[in-house]
Amino acid sequence: MKTKILSIVTIAAIVLGIANTTYAATKNDSAAKNNEVSTVLTNVSNINKIEVRGNVELYISDGTSDQVKVYNRYYAESALVQNQKGVLRISSYSDQKLVVWITANDLRSISAYDNAEVKSFGKLSSIELNVDLHNNASANLNLDTFSANVTVADHAKADLSGTANEFSLKHDVATSVNKYNLEAVHYTDSTPVNAKNMDLAGI
Repeated sequence: MKTKILSIVTIAAIVLGIANTTYAATKNDSAAKNNEVSTVLTNVSNINKIEVRGNVELYISDGTSDQVKVYNRYYAESALVQNQKGVLRISSYSDQKLVVWITANDLRSISAYDNAEVKSFGKLSSIELNVDLHNNASANLNLDTFSANVTVADHAKADLSGTANEFSLKHDVATSVNKYNLEAVHYTDSTPVNAKNMDLAGI
C-alpha cells in the first residue's frame, strides 16, 4: 500500500513538474516574441552598395549569401527597404530606431545620412570598400580590405579599426574620426575643399 501511494505521489510530482516547465517555456517564448519581432527579406541578392537614411541602426556582416533581417515590427513602421540593381536602400524616419542586420557576400560601398548608425558585426572583408558618412551619421567598422576610401562630412563620426593596404580619408573639420586601431600600409588624409578655401580666405 505504501508503495502504491508513493508511486502515485511520484507520478503527480512529475506531471506537475512537466506542466510548470511547459508553462514557463511558453511564457518565455511569448516574451521573446514581444521583445524581438523580425522579418527576413528573401527577395534580395547581389548587394554591393548600401544607402541608409534616417533613424536607422544598421549591422553588417560578411557571409556566403545575401540576407536582410529587419527588426522592430518592420511592416508596422514607416520604413523602406528596397533592393534595386545591387543597391540596397534603407530609410526610416520613425521616432524608434529601425534595426537592420545585413549579411553580404560582395559589399563595396556604404553611404549613411541623417542620424543613421552603421556597425560591422565581425570584420568586413573586401578588395575595395568605399564609405561615405554625412550629416550626423556614424560608423563603427572593423575592416579587412586591400583598399578603403572613407569620406566623413558635416558632423558625422567614424570609428575605424582593422587593416587596409591602401587607406584614403577625407573629412571635414567638424567631423570626428577615430582610426587609432586601424593599420594601413599606405595612408592619405585629404583636407576638404571648403577648409582650404577658409584657410585661403584668412590669409
